[in-house]
Amino acid sequence: MTNTAAVAQRGEAILGLIAAEIQPFEIGSTWLNALSETLNATMLERNGVGIAAPQIYISKRMIIVASRPNLRYPDAPDMQLIVMLNPVITQRSNEMTLGEEGCLSVPDERGQVARAQQITVQYLNLKGETIVTTLAGFPARIVQHEIDHLDGILFTERLNRQA
Repeated sequence: MTNTAAVAQRGEAILGLIAAEIQPFEIGSTWLNALSETLNATMLERNGVGIAAPQIYISKRMIIVASRPNLRYPDAPDMQLIVMLNPVITQRSNEMTLGEEGCLSVPDERGQVARAQQITVQYLNLKGETIVTTLAGFPARIVQHEIDHLDGILFTERLNRQA
């Protein structure tokens, strides 16, 4: 079974850093694939719908997005798990929606955050292929939340202002 990792908590320095890009030589490495598996196992164990590498003390631009109903998000839509390396939001809809967010790094707090209703995101998959996809609703919210982690931003910093 894949090992899970400790999750950094609000106030820890790593959560305020801008994560480093995944380099071409890291694509396909045993290390990067193991990081992906550990992120996924940690997210599943804690009933998350997404996770970013800095949350497990690895300051690299990798996120996992995996919306599905669970104890923390009973109304979440089901989607295939997506591993995103070096994700960049290339387009955001003007339409903003308010929605409840929580975070594995801030377990004691939830709040309403304004996010773009629809985004287009470009990223590399674990094979190093460039993928461009458009997401809307809750999956788009997850991506925006996780990319914030890569930029050193917690959702709590967005509670009383526009995204």
